[in-house]
Amino acid sequence: MTLTQLGTFVLVAKLGSVKAAATALGVSEPAVSQALSALRQHLGDPLIERAGPGMRLTAAGSRLLPVASQMVSLGADAAAAVRAGQGAPEQLRLVASSAVVEFVASPLVDTFVEQSGRKIDTSSGVAASDEMPVLVGNRFADVAIGPNLAADRTSELCSEAIFRTYLILVASGSTRPHGPPDQWPWLVDPSATDPASDCGRLLRRLHVPESRTRVFPNQTAAWAAAADGAGVAPAHAHLVAERIRRGELRVVDTPATPLDATWYATALPPERRSTATDAFLHFLHTAAALRVMRKPGAGVPPSKFRPPVYVTLWS
Repeated sequence: MTLTQLGTFVLVAKLGSVKAAATALGVSEPAVSQALSALRQHLGDPLIERAGPGMRLTAAGSRLLPVASQMVSLGADAAAAVRAGQGAPEQLRLVASSAVVEFVASPLVDTFVEQSGRKIDTSSGVAASDEMPVLVGNRFADVAIGPNLAADRTSELCSEAIFRTYLILVASGSTRPHGPPDQWPWLVDPSATDPASDCGRLLRRLHVPESRTRVFPNQTAAWAAAADGAGVAPAHAHLVAERIRRGELRVVDTPATPLDATWYATALPPERRSTATDAFLHFLHTAAALRVMRKPGAGVPPSKFRPPVYVTLWS
């Protein structure tokens, strides 16, 4: 029985499927299935069983889950202690909504590391809203940037508002969509599949059917298609402002836009955070961080859009 196997079990149990766990970890589904199978064989219990379209824990799996979560968390503490003893750089693992990872994450952590003067290994990856609390709560990630994950009073996580913006709709500067918004062709990034994301909330408010949406690898690709006249694309206003200024895109009015949006930073309680996490959370409230979030620069290429969340789990 290994921490890899226990961590895999925790993610499958809390995210509800092998596919979701594999996506969160940035690994293949067979890798997750293999780790889970090895744990089942070692403990002599299925632990998780299929129940219709979903999964459910066996009696033994229900008893194992809180223990496994604690062991995975202690494993993260042990790894951090060894790294500190060896003089190795601290770790900062960030998960965020797709727009944040595409535009903001890299320049934000680069500025943080540069200003802190500390040796810190950083990584970032995209996570859906329902994945973020599982990843942070079980120490697979240190900080999540996205919706308010501590709105639920039963949550042990702490969320702080770090940036306010709003969502608009853009289209080609030379075309105008006809008919009601739910009949327009919508060009969206992967966050549209997340009901709790800003884009997901906008689609729901305008009652846009799935048949009217096309999902692109990232927001930059969706905006490029919109500029070519293929449809309308949601956008955070400050991220698309330069393209509007150049006349590549123009704002399209709808009954639901502009839609207020707030980015939150979420982490464990102070007593359970690493020093790097504490320093990063403090940095997020500085003028330097605000400047980066306001004008982060160009998006990343699609081939580099989704790095693994926590590759060291599988080493």
